[in-house]
Amino acid sequence: MMESYVVKFSCANRPGIVAAASAALFKANCNILDAQQFDDLETQSFFGRIVFNLVDGTDEAEARSALATAFESFGMDWSLRPKSRRPRVMLLASRWDHCLADLLYRWRTGELAMDIAGVISNYPAETYRHLRFSTMPFHYLPVTKETKSDQEKQIWQIVQQSETDLVVLARYMQILSDDLSGKLAGRCINIHHSFLPGFKGAKPYQQAHARGVKLIGATAHYVTADLDEGPIIEQDVERISHRDTPEDLVRKGRDIERRVLARAVRAHLEDRVFLNGTKTIVFPD
Repeated sequence: MMESYVVKFSCANRPGIVAAASAALFKANCNILDAQQFDDLETQSFFGRIVFNLVDGTDEAEARSALATAFESFGMDWSLRPKSRRPRVMLLASRWDHCLADLLYRWRTGELAMDIAGVISNYPAETYRHLRFSTMPFHYLPVTKETKSDQEKQIWQIVQQSETDLVVLARYMQILSDDLSGKLAGRCINIHHSFLPGFKGAKPYQQAHARGVKLIGATAHYVTADLDEGPIIEQDVERISHRDTPEDLVRKGRDIERRVLARAVRAHLEDRVFLNGTKTIVFPD
C-alpha cells in the first residue's frame, strides 16, 4: 500500500501560503489526498494540514526538501510525518480506570493509531486486575506530598527513555508541577470532568449539583501550569435533571469523559490540533 504523509504548518498569514505548499508538493511529484486550512482573522495566523502520497519513485527526503525550501520565506512552523509512524503514548492513571480502559480498548481495536509506551500509576497494578498490561510496561510510582518532586523526576525520566510523543492523563488525579507541565507543553492531554471554564478543580460534579445545573460535561485540554486552564481540544455535554444526585452525575459523567478524551487523543494523533495562544485549532476528521 502506498505510504501517506501528513504535513501540518502554521505561520503569520500572508498571500501565497497555499500556493507555495501545493507547488512544492507538485514539484516533488506528490499527490495531495486531503487539504484543510484556517485563517484566524483575530491573530492574523494561518494554519494548514495536507495529506499526500508519493508517486513515481519520489522519496520522503525529496518531499521534505521541497517543503523546507517553500516554507523558508514564510517563517513556517511545520512538521512532516509518515502516517505509518504511530506516535508513542504514555498513559497516566489513578484509582478510577474508566478512561484508561477505554483508551486501551480503542487502541486494541485500531481506532487509535498509537503505540503504548507504557502506563504510569500511583496505584499498584492489582488495582487494574481486569486490564491486560502484559504487552506494555507498567510503572507503579506512589506519591505523597513529600515525595512528589522525586516521583515527577521518575515520570520525566520514563517519558524520555521511552521516547514518548504524547502523555495522556486518563483521570490521573494528581496536579502536575509547573516544572513538569512546562516540559510536557503541547504534548500532554488531561481530561477534566466538567464543562470548562466552569467548575474547575476538585469535585466538579458535587459543585455542579450544588448549583443545580441542567447540563454536565467534560473537557479535554492541554496541560499548562494553570490548573484546568490549558487550551481546550474537545468538549461534550449531557442533560441532567433535578432528580439526579451527585452520584448520578458521576455515573453519567464517566461516559462523557471517555468519549471526550478519546476524541481529543485521536485528533492529536492525527496531527489535526494546532495551538493558537490560549486556544486550539482542531480540523475535523
